[in-house]
Amino acid sequence: MPRKSDTAHQMLTLIMSMGNDGILQSELWKKMNADSREGSRTIIRLEKKGLIERKKELHEGRWTYRVFAKRKLSTIDSILNVPCAACDLENRCSEASSISPDKCLKLTEWLLNLEKKKQEISVSENK
Repeated sequence: MPRKSDTAHQMLTLIMSMGNDGILQSELWKKMNADSREGSRTIIRLEKKGLIERKKELHEGRWTYRVFAKRKLSTIDSILNVPCAACDLENRCSEASSISPDKCLKLTEWLLNLEKKKQEISVSENK
């Protein structure tokens, strides 16, 4: 019999793989070969840890929950246009130098734009 932490880890990985669409609890139980009792307990543990969220949804005439991961899987898109990759000062950039990531205006601007895009996506998903 798998340990609770193994089941929770597998469930979280599966939920994360569903991306922004999330997954219905009933589909999750099927994919995990879990009964609703075991699945519900694991979901509650993951929710209490702040790793997932559930949103009530009417599906085929019945109320259920769609489960979403709060953290998303990393993709290359998250670092695709980072200015450091093409920076001509990269070889002199370090925490101890006068040229450093925490003082770089290009990097700061890129990070702020990335956060702005993330917030815009979040707002559009909540509409």
